[in-house]
Amino acid sequence: MIPLKDNIPSYRKPFVNYLIIIANTLVFIYQYFLLPSKHEIQQLVYNYGFIPYRFITEFNNSWYTLFSCMFLHGGFLHFLGNMWFLYIFGDNVEDIYGHIKFLLIYIICGISATFVQFIFSPTSTIPIIGASGAISGVLGSYFIFFPTAGVLTLIPFGIFSRIVVLPAVIFLGFWFIFQLFSGTQTYALQVVTGRDIGGVAYWAHIGGFIAGLSIAMFTKKKRKIRRIKTYWYYL
Repeated sequence: MIPLKDNIPSYRKPFVNYLIIIANTLVFIYQYFLLPSKHEIQQLVYNYGFIPYRFITEFNNSWYTLFSCMFLHGGFLHFLGNMWFLYIFGDNVEDIYGHIKFLLIYIICGISATFVQFIFSPTSTIPIIGASGAISGVLGSYFIFFPTAGVLTLIPFGIFSRIVVLPAVIFLGFWFIFQLFSGTQTYALQVVTGRDIGGVAYWAHIGGFIAGLSIAMFTKKKRKIRRIKTYWYYL
């Protein structure tokens, strides 16, 4: 399912959300268009991606990768998907938290996400990269603050694709269940084969989502969140 937009207006400009998207875009351009060779790209990922085993054995030389890994991506679709989700959902979450708190929570969720992935693969030598964990935290907060918001969603069925409005609780709930199912499946395969599987860091998504959800639940007790009713229609 692909989100197209939601039905919640922002009451202030999401400057931090835009700056995060711009920062990721600049790093992506540098990574894939300014570096002279594939080897240089791989070296950048190795130097600034989070490698669990290196984090244990060379902590003093790799602690910063908990942060730097959030700005690297594994290709155009990886980058585009992350930035699109952040664009759709990030503005309203920033509206609730405020600019500075939003930035801090984004970073906290990103680091939390990486730690959860680290727990499930502590000896992995495969670099973990991407903003997905931090953005999953944004989704977790959105899930708590705006559960009844309408999310205009493209549901692909080949040539019979449908565009529908789903309540955020359904859209994000389905997304989380998919991450949980895929993460469990990947971990089971990793245990059975005894080797790193690589691919999507599902447990980072899960960890980031839970971190964002938890922070939002604590925050929600202290402030009144506007309620928005959703509706259904087919196009």
